Amino acid sequence: MATSSVQQMNNLSFGSLLKAEELKKRLLFLVGALVIYRIGTYIPLPGIDMANWAQMFETQSQGILGMFNTFAGGAVERMSIFSLGIMPYISASIIMQLGTTVFKRLEEWKKEGEQGRKKINQITRYLTVAFSGGQAYVIARSLQASGVAIEPGLLFMASVTITLVGGTMFLMWLGEQITSRGVGNGISLIIFSGIVAGLPRAIVQVLELNKTGAMSTVLMILVVLALVGMILVIVRFERAQRRLLIQFPKRQVGNRQFGGQSSHLPLKLNSAGVIPPIFASSLLMLPQTAVAWMASGGPEWLTFVSAVMGRGHWLYLSLYAALIIFFCFFYTSIVVNPEDTAENLKKQGGFVPGIRPGKRTAEYIDFILTRLTAIGALYLAAICLIPEYALSNLSIPFYLGGTSLLIVVSVTMDTVTQIQSHLFEHQYEGLIKKARLRGNKK
Repeated sequence: MATSSVQQMNNLSFGSLLKAEELKKRLLFLVGALVIYRIGTYIPLPGIDMANWAQMFETQSQGILGMFNTFAGGAVERMSIFSLGIMPYISASIIMQLGTTVFKRLEEWKKEGEQGRKKINQITRYLTVAFSGGQAYVIARSLQASGVAIEPGLLFMASVTITLVGGTMFLMWLGEQITSRGVGNGISLIIFSGIVAGLPRAIVQVLELNKTGAMSTVLMILVVLALVGMILVIVRFERAQRRLLIQFPKRQVGNRQFGGQSSHLPLKLNSAGVIPPIFASSLLMLPQTAVAWMASGGPEWLTFVSAVMGRGHWLYLSLYAALIIFFCFFYTSIVVNPEDTAENLKKQGGFVPGIRPGKRTAEYIDFILTRLTAIGALYLAAICLIPEYALSNLSIPFYLGGTSLLIVVSVTMDTVTQIQSHLFEHQYEGLIKKARLRGNKK
């Protein structure tokens, strides 16, 4: 016999989607916001010689610029007003999450609820302005020094800096609007749309490689099968979780007994998401990018480091895996706090069977979480290293990398879950209305 969740899934159809007016409005708003974002990626910065920039980008597309261009939906390649993308806001958010574990004031705000969240969001916006301003200024100086500016000078640097900061702040506001008025996480959907927009171009590149003989038909089929297999693995691991049994004691109220129910505490196998691969890629590509931006090639030691850290080199792959594992443990410790979880369970009267509430429960949760994070870190490292080897040896476009697949699959799963939640809510509202009408008739 099918469970209630399976029956609800069977009831979901395109017809039920058409009947959910609120969900349709949210989906239309989401589509409209993403269209605006895509249009902005084609609006170039003022005072840029696009022909010179295209040649310059071609020589540096394999470095960190290529990765940023992927996450920015091709905005860096076109040097548009959204070239900085949403990455400064993500960096500011991560620093604020780290700050809540270091500074007591921020930790107190985090526990205050909605009011504290507003204060943290306000500081996050200020940090975003600071980060985007610093990066925009460096980009303006680099563009001017490389001869890309049509009329170099103070006015050019000011216009480029202000435009890039304004583009990042607009994307931050647009992401918040998508989260509140659309479906899913707005920031993730903006990155998702940028990657998906580059997928047709990547597919065309693969077909061109096959047409010119650079990639055989058998190899192309194997690549497609490998991508499908990676997607299935990502879906399986992203949904995987360990459920800790939580028991609540019974309470005697008069002649009745309440409580005594059991629940589960879900601990995800990969609590860090796609943050570890993004951070690891950024750090490893910095030496190559620094050499590429320097007209003289930079100091000798930096050139040596850039050569040794080339993509596909064994040292690069080893450090890439080590950084992914490190950031996976580091970010998981920020997202999930065993001590806070154990304290909240103790306040609610819940306990893990066989484990004493409080410190013992925190140690038990930390033990389980450490083992899960170890498996999740190895999974992330494998998902990112296999495409990295293919990128450096098979000339596969960067859009088909492991980090891109992680983002696309994870955001898709989250958005589908949000849509299902809205449909369930619509169905329940319909049942409640029917029950009220029947009650009035009686």
